[in-house]
Amino acid sequence: MLDVRGLSAAYGQHPALNEVSLSVGPGEIVVILGANGAGKSTLLRAIAGICEGRVSGQVMLNGASLTALNSDQIVEQGVALVPEGRAIFGDLTVKENLLLGAYSARARADEGQNLERVLNLFPKLIERQTQIARTMSGGEQQMVAIGRAMMSAPDILMLDEPSLGLSPLLCRELFQNLAVVKDLGIGVLLVEQNAKQSLAIADRGYLLENTRITREDSAAQLRSDPSVQKAFLGANNTTRNQPPPQTIETQPVEPRFTPGPALPRRSAEQLIGGSIEDLISSASEASTRALTSPSSSRVKQAEKVAQSRLESVLKDIESAAAAARRQRPASRPTYVASPSPQPVPHEDGPPPPVVEIYKRPHVEVFRRRPSGQFERE
Repeated sequence: MLDVRGLSAAYGQHPALNEVSLSVGPGEIVVILGANGAGKSTLLRAIAGICEGRVSGQVMLNGASLTALNSDQIVEQGVALVPEGRAIFGDLTVKENLLLGAYSARARADEGQNLERVLNLFPKLIERQTQIARTMSGGEQQMVAIGRAMMSAPDILMLDEPSLGLSPLLCRELFQNLAVVKDLGIGVLLVEQNAKQSLAIADRGYLLENTRITREDSAAQLRSDPSVQKAFLGANNTTRNQPPPQTIETQPVEPRFTPGPALPRRSAEQLIGGSIEDLISSASEASTRALTSPSSSRVKQAEKVAQSRLESVLKDIESAAAAARRQRPASRPTYVASPSPQPVPHEDGPPPPVVEIYKRPHVEVFRRRPSGQFERE
């Protein structure tokens, strides 16, 4: 039996536990409920001898004091801790992780028997014994962590948030396995945020608030307590047993503005003073005349711009050709076609005239008709 009396812990000037007392019997599951920062993890670490802060009080196991012992000596006495976050050896295989849990003298003689018990408890690990632990899922790694603690043949098994990061299906399977551990006669001290499932398998529970134990009761009583339900089970009882809200009768609200007399309805033809068909027909004829009229000022202006631009381009071409002829050097030798492979220059007399022929560019003019097609003029 684990018996904790007046256990206190502090980190410097900041207290983490104040006079905590609890007990865990063989084959009993005891759950610690509390908010984040209440001191739950510090409580388990202080019992296991790995708390970094200053610890005082008494921890007894089967009548023997564990207060002044080191963590490995506490494991030798029969207390094993599964820390938050699993803390397995990721580069080792599953079997190597499990066998490391049997390093204590109390577990070496029954190593094979303990390994068989762990594999029976977690059948998924049977086929994963040679697998590297870090390649497994979170739920499988949690099985390895609990199995490694079980390999030390503990009398008391402490678990810190074992369902952290697990899916609802794996959580359900985990708590079922803890019920099997209880049937083996091992006491379980459980710190768990999932209060609903932990209270479902627990025998007793403690409420830890602001570093102190504020209540101890059976798991059934804690489950049915409205304050526990509101704080840990997500229930809201503030609206229970209250009368339904009364219906308030309201008077019809008078409109702010009084509507005036309705105006007579008039048709569109009455509003424009004529027929809509006649209006559309006249608009269509005006548009057609504007597009097809040869005397339109816009068409004439476009033709003049195009004609002047074309004449300017032709003048630029003729000027460039004349300038090229004037800039030809007079002493430049001229070659004529000859059957000889090498051209023969004319040495007697002036060079023959060079005739350059420039073809005037052919310009085609297209006009777009009202139908949308282009016709060549």
